[in-house]
Amino acid sequence: MAARARRDCHGPQSTVTGNQNTSFYNDTTTPVMAAAAAADKVLISTHISDVYSPLQAATISIQTSKPHVPLPPHATDDEPPPEHAQYASFFHSVQTGVILLRLIHNGLIIELISLSTETPPVRFVFPYTILPNPALILWETRELHILAATASGSLYRIIVPLQTPQQLWSTHMVNNWCREYHLKNVQDSLQALVQVQGAHSVAFALTNGSLIRLDAETIGDDFTADHWTESLFHHNTFLGSLTSFLHQGSGDGSHIVATACHPQPTDIGHVWTLSRDRTLRLWTARSGCASAKSLPSSASSCRELSPGASTSTNRSNILLDPVPQKLITVYEGPFVIVFIPTPSSSSSGGFFQLFSASNDHLQLVETFEASHESAHGHLQDFAVINGYLHTLWDRQSQAAVDILDVPMSDVSNEPESFGWRVALYPYEPDLTPAYLDELLLSPGSLTDKFFSAIMRPGVFSSHTLRTAIGQYTDACRSLPGPPTAPLITSYISLGEQIAAVVGCTVTLSRDTHTGALQYDKYWIALKRDWEGFIARCRAVERSARWPLALGTGRRGEVLIAERERIGTLAVEDLPLRLHRHFRADLGAEPQFAGRVIDLTQQEIAFPFADIIADTAARGAFRDSLDDGAESWLVGRLQSVPDLEAATRLVLDLVGGFDRAVKMEEDEVELLLPQHISMHTRMLTAAYATHSVEARYDFILALIALLFFFSEDLEGWDPSLLAEIFAVFRGVAMLRYAAEQPAFDAAPFTIVDDADEVTARLRTLGMSRSGPAASAPMPDLFPCLLEQIGGAAADAPLAVSAHAFLDMSGLLQATSTAHAARLEVLWCEHLRSLRFLDAARETLEWLPRTPAVMYVWARLWLDVGRGAEAAEAMDKLAGSFGPHSALSFEDADALGAVLPGGQLFDSLALLKAPLDWDTTDLWSTVIRGATDLGYWDDAYAALMSTPHDVLRRDCAQHLVHRMCEEHVIERLMSFNFVGIVDEVEASLSFKARNADPRVQPFYSRILYTWYVTHGDYRNAALAMYQRARKLAVLGNTNEPTQYFALAEQQLEALVISSNALALLDQRDAWITFPLAPEGQGTRQLERKRRKLTKHIPEDKFSGGKRDLEIVKLSDVIAEYTFLSAQLDLVRKDPELLRTSATIRSPESVVLRLVQSNRFNLAMATARTLGVDLTDLFSHLTRQCLRLSHSPDTALSEDMTDWLLTDKVTSWTGTPSDRGWRYLRQSLERHDGPDTDLRYSKVVFETITGLERASTPPPWLIHRLEAHHSEWLVRAYYLVLRPKAELRLSQDPPKAAMSTWLPYTLIDQLLVATNEQTQSGLSKRAIELRRDLHREVSNGARRHCFGDESRDVANSDLIRHSSSSGP
Repeated sequence: MAARARRDCHGPQSTVTGNQNTSFYNDTTTPVMAAAAAADKVLISTHISDVYSPLQAATISIQTSKPHVPLPPHATDDEPPPEHAQYASFFHSVQTGVILLRLIHNGLIIELISLSTETPPVRFVFPYTILPNPALILWETRELHILAATASGSLYRIIVPLQTPQQLWSTHMVNNWCREYHLKNVQDSLQALVQVQGAHSVAFALTNGSLIRLDAETIGDDFTADHWTESLFHHNTFLGSLTSFLHQGSGDGSHIVATACHPQPTDIGHVWTLSRDRTLRLWTARSGCASAKSLPSSASSCRELSPGASTSTNRSNILLDPVPQKLITVYEGPFVIVFIPTPSSSSSGGFFQLFSASNDHLQLVETFEASHESAHGHLQDFAVINGYLHTLWDRQSQAAVDILDVPMSDVSNEPESFGWRVALYPYEPDLTPAYLDELLLSPGSLTDKFFSAIMRPGVFSSHTLRTAIGQYTDACRSLPGPPTAPLITSYISLGEQIAAVVGCTVTLSRDTHTGALQYDKYWIALKRDWEGFIARCRAVERSARWPLALGTGRRGEVLIAERERIGTLAVEDLPLRLHRHFRADLGAEPQFAGRVIDLTQQEIAFPFADIIADTAARGAFRDSLDDGAESWLVGRLQSVPDLEAATRLVLDLVGGFDRAVKMEEDEVELLLPQHISMHTRMLTAAYATHSVEARYDFILALIALLFFFSEDLEGWDPSLLAEIFAVFRGVAMLRYAAEQPAFDAAPFTIVDDADEVTARLRTLGMSRSGPAASAPMPDLFPCLLEQIGGAAADAPLAVSAHAFLDMSGLLQATSTAHAARLEVLWCEHLRSLRFLDAARETLEWLPRTPAVMYVWARLWLDVGRGAEAAEAMDKLAGSFGPHSALSFEDADALGAVLPGGQLFDSLALLKAPLDWDTTDLWSTVIRGATDLGYWDDAYAALMSTPHDVLRRDCAQHLVHRMCEEHVIERLMSFNFVGIVDEVEASLSFKARNADPRVQPFYSRILYTWYVTHGDYRNAALAMYQRARKLAVLGNTNEPTQYFALAEQQLEALVISSNALALLDQRDAWITFPLAPEGQGTRQLERKRRKLTKHIPEDKFSGGKRDLEIVKLSDVIAEYTFLSAQLDLVRKDPELLRTSATIRSPESVVLRLVQSNRFNLAMATARTLGVDLTDLFSHLTRQCLRLSHSPDTALSEDMTDWLLTDKVTSWTGTPSDRGWRYLRQSLERHDGPDTDLRYSKVVFETITGLERASTPPPWLIHRLEAHHSEWLVRAYYLVLRPKAELRLSQDPPKAAMSTWLPYTLIDQLLVATNEQTQSGLSKRAIELRRDLHREVSNGARRHCFGDESRDVANSDLIRHSSSSGP
């Protein structure tokens, strides 16, 4: 009852409405605690790299069609790390949830992160630096549009199709997914602020004060581009120019530093800008600059100034910082809020001015200053959220949110009563050298203490640690001499690398005079190295915590984006609130905390009052206080009328929860584990961690107070003292778990599941994507949150965190002499999550009850210490049977970790006579453990049963249940000795007959089983069967369904081919039953090889089906064919309705050729053995078009061959690059094996289309060297007498080469005889006469082998062909 009463002690928690503050206390609460409830918001954040790994993100490159775009500038040393964002914004809609857009890698990459789903991030790599303020827009509830402009003068529209609510996007883009527009009013580079007003309008604020406005007349589709109308507006007027001239204003005063527009969606197309000279302008879509106001430099000199009025005495000559800033925001009305920074002021960071923008005119409404806490801070963002003004400040690289406590609708009515509420992060110790020295006061090694401090969750992100250890390693390698071994060693985890590398250059030396080991110098040097590494971590983390932007979530909560963190504004619970108020008075020495922990972990045999008094006397607790502190503390205690009642109040604070999280019938969903996003789990865990830390300081301070007046505790209620230490035990266990990083989990040698095996084998050569990257392993608290429950997608953060702490059960104990059911389950959760060290440390807190001893035994088994496990099991012997002495609590706890049905049936098996039939008992034990999910126990019983038939029957049941419960890793760890064939047959039957689209995917599980056992042939067969089944299901005309099935089929084929590749290549084949003709869709029609061919029928059963042999090359061919089909269908989904056009390899290659996708067409044709004649003919025609009309040719889609990275890097015109591409393609695909038939096709295509053109010299030389006879015939057939044939005078010796035959000599004489004598040169006439004479004496020359005639033939051909007709 005491624990249940604590849960409700905080009272009703009201949310903030208007200027009312949250109240947690009734009238009996002390005034000090009530005063601490002034601020009711707190910032909670989590690191992005701890939630999403950069290797998870899909990367998509974006090309530019703009010529002569230079390379992006290199990052300078003062730039933040590449993974730290320079710009961020939030986007929220019902269809997508919350999406974070980040600009990273020095402004070259836009990253989209879904905070509401488990969709992996996607990154778009731009060819040049992106200008500030790219935007994300939802288009017709089915597409996301990214509008971004680059400094090279291009505006991009990127189309991201929405998939499903669980998987928002994929890397397979639609046709025309990237559309580029070149700004006409930009010559070279563009320096501007981009303001996206929607899908149809974008404004560019230039540094000269002008505004470029782009309006989309039409938005393109899959085949057409956007049509933009570009308008240039200037703010200059005659009066303004005259005023600027008279007062000699700065030329940079018109530089626009801030822009804003009305929140979307809206039909208001206005843009507001603020220039460096503090001039606020309103720009309309038609008229340009419609209104302007000159703003004062300080709140005290607030006066409305027109742009043409004199500013010599009212405006400061100091201009605003030219860096783009967020100084304007617009909200419904429309109303405009402008912030003017005052960096030199010590009272505030600046002031705000509220304007009404109705009727296209700016009218000042009110002026008010920022909070006093904002002095010397930098405003990063501000917005009106839920009717209140929220401002985001950077205060020494820490985010702070100031909230105006008056709604914006009441600002003009209460100008003198403005107040600000400040929301900060909970206290976190900074790892300064002074704090590190404090850590060394407690016992333990230096390395362990510093390592634990930096690896604590939330202190440094994994990216920060990785960056810092990289910098540290580079610095150590730069030292003279060879690098030490730890610097050049590869490590499995980041924690292992840090522990091995930091301090590896420090050596223990000896004194040169005495030879003694100099330990003092060693420890000083080692401490210096660790402090240097931690300083690097702090520098990187300081950059990671730089605030960037505000946003709103699905429930209207305030979101905060930092460079490398995502946070939210949450309600501050009572422990956090009071901890912020009393934190300076709650410090406790580490030695005292260690003594209290040792005391709590001991077996208690005496009253707590005696133990506390004895410990305080032996530790001279009072003697450690000076007289002044002791007198002050005594006086304060005397002012408390009832110490026991005050103590219970502190217990209620530490162990209680707000009534908002009290378990009610309509809130039971909070108690059930829900599938929520990793980002939400991490935030909930972070909030719970901060709340636990605050509760720990309070309970430790209360115990210190008990030690102070330990002599007066004899009259106290013993149950109250026991409850104090029970609550301390629970809080300490929670705090220990919250401090455990992810690397503490024990590593596994077995892969997690079949999908992980699939992902690994994707990298063996046939994969279409890079190596599979898994998400970062979360810390212990998020893992426990997922198992225990408490977090809900629609619940406030404080409610979820309190529900998790309440459901843990660690704060409900009333005595340390008992181990409750939830406490034992907490330890079992740690063990099952493989945080074995954390489980061991936590078990040390609990008394050795039967349930605790069972968990100890399981833990010893996990670490391979069988003797200790057996000893722990022996202690459980008296806990079973009808005469056990277990109490109700102990029995309940033991039943929670040990299935009761298995327990009593196992006992019956032990007591059964030898002649009894125990089949039913064994079946009950095995099936009971299986149904309860105790897989290890079920497997142990299965392998122990003496009934072979039952073993095989239950093995199928166990395998199917484990597959249905998705515990594939545990299934793979069982070897099933003696019944492996039964397991394989069971999985094979399911793989053949189960729907491959529905989980569990038995084909993948079977594949994992075979790979684990080294049977790669059957593994390949399992995935090939899956591909065939998916091919049958893929016979659909629905594009979405076809894409999903085709992707899975491609995955199955590539994995099957990778498994076959692991076999001997001479033996890389599988056998597959012949499918009926016509089964499947769009499959590769290849010649089937029957295994039963030429085998007499009497050698095999007539009821068996024929088999075909499928080789590795066949699987690769099917993969290539399907991949090409899928690529074509993505470009044109209508092909699904006319599937006959892409059913054969020839038709697929022809389609690819017609769409100018030559690279893919050549690769597909070579794999499928398709003739390339049509391809090279079409490619030759494209090159001819490039030579004569490059503009027309370039208007077509040539991204697959002419605009690739390799081809665009070549020098020359597009025509030169096209001919070079053709030449390299012939060298790669045309050779002796093809008899140069593709080169002949190119020659014939050129001469057939343009008789006046001369083929390229390299083509003539290629044919001349190997097929000179064919070349001469081709020339004379197409009447090419002017072509210069540089034939060698000596017979060629190369392969495939032939010399001129006699028939060709006769044709040459006839051809030259038909020419007029004037058409031949004198030398040609002489050669013809000599050749004719030689031919007349041909018989004699032939007999004697004279070669002079061949020389004459060669000369005649050369002179006659070069002389003309």
